[in-house]
Amino acid sequence: MSTRFDAIIIGTGQAGPPLAGRLTAAGMSVAIIERKLIGGTCVNTGCTPTKTLVASAYAAHLARRAADYGVTLGDPVGVDMKAVKARKDAVSGNARRGLENWLKGMERCTVYEDHATFISPHEVRVGDETLVSDRIFINVGGRANVPDMPGVNQVKHLTNTTILDLDILPRHLVVIGGSYVGLEFAQMYRRFGSEVTVVEMSERLVHREDEDVSDAIRDILENEGIAIRCKAECISFAPRGEDIAVGVDCLEGEPEIIGSHVLLAVGRHPNTDDLGLEAAGVATDKRGYITVDDQLRTNVPGIWALGDCNGRGAFTHTSYNDFEIVAANLLDNDPRKVSDRIVAYALYIDPPLGRVGMTEADARKSGRRVLVGERPMTRVSRAVEKGETQGFMKALVDADSKEILGASILGTGGDEAIHCILDVMYAKAPYTTIQRAVHIHPTVSELIPTILGELKPLA
Repeated sequence: MSTRFDAIIIGTGQAGPPLAGRLTAAGMSVAIIERKLIGGTCVNTGCTPTKTLVASAYAAHLARRAADYGVTLGDPVGVDMKAVKARKDAVSGNARRGLENWLKGMERCTVYEDHATFISPHEVRVGDETLVSDRIFINVGGRANVPDMPGVNQVKHLTNTTILDLDILPRHLVVIGGSYVGLEFAQMYRRFGSEVTVVEMSERLVHREDEDVSDAIRDILENEGIAIRCKAECISFAPRGEDIAVGVDCLEGEPEIIGSHVLLAVGRHPNTDDLGLEAAGVATDKRGYITVDDQLRTNVPGIWALGDCNGRGAFTHTSYNDFEIVAANLLDNDPRKVSDRIVAYALYIDPPLGRVGMTEADARKSGRRVLVGERPMTRVSRAVEKGETQGFMKALVDADSKEILGASILGTGGDEAIHCILDVMYAKAPYTTIQRAVHIHPTVSELIPTILGELKPLA
């Protein structure tokens, strides 16, 4: 049986559902296909559940520090992991059900809950049915990468998805990967009460960040009792009774770590290997990401790729922006493109890191005359009053054009304050626009004009 639609959307992550809403509102018939959980990574295994867990971990951490604020609580502070998981499941589940009800109640939208496979550039097989359309949008996301490390298949291991099923507290969690996902789980479980060790192959944590940022993040985590093992050039696994032995060929420290649980947090892989892309002639790169142009069109006319599967961003906000770009070009006669997007993201340890634009290393390579402004959070009134003074703020500026090149805010409220800088960068306004703004006291944001008024040449 064959059914024709004006548009087919494969996947219900952050780009798919709003695109279905815009297309159906324009009068098109739309088929949207999901083989697992509606909502994709963010709602089910990413932002929503993990940030809910981060909030529970923060509550436990703050409770242990209650005496610092003159508040008396029982000792020790207990964490009920079954209740923590139930709260996470409720928040995530409510978000998923809301999205599902919206899609299934959408006029001119048909929801298919099955696996989709291309059989030609304009045909997709779903179960026993063939769907036909001249417009097909791929929004299939990605999954945790499981690297081929020695012994990895001989031990039980967790990924960012399967760790969400835990309702117990690991005695000793060994996190393989010292970047964004791994560090969030490391701090979270340390605050829940686990012993935690982070193993990173590079010479420092989150190596895409500047060295001072990496060092400050390491200090934050080590101050909470998290063990950090960098320069682990050869990582291996072996069962050791009910535990897991993790071999680390580091330049210093013990050569082996014995843990009760291992979390693999070493990157993502696009969900493109079982879509039948070859039948449609859709090109991918060597890592499996679908190749797209500046308007997210693939090499095949009438097929677009949005979200994590196109390799042009790995965040909820970039996926949603992919939807906005496609909808603007198709429906609004508004020529938007991916290259207009400014790099921006956050690392949700506590305190969080807000990042936008160039790093200091990028700025040095650019050949520009660069100015830098910095301030430790110990000199931010809001941070002092909250008793959360770890981290610092840093902004980079082009000395000649007065353009803001980038910024890092590692500290309380950093994930929100960074938007002051991001918005001015989108406006293409000079840094003096913020420097002369009058911000509210006491806030973290009020120090951004201050550091921009104290710029110095980058050493």
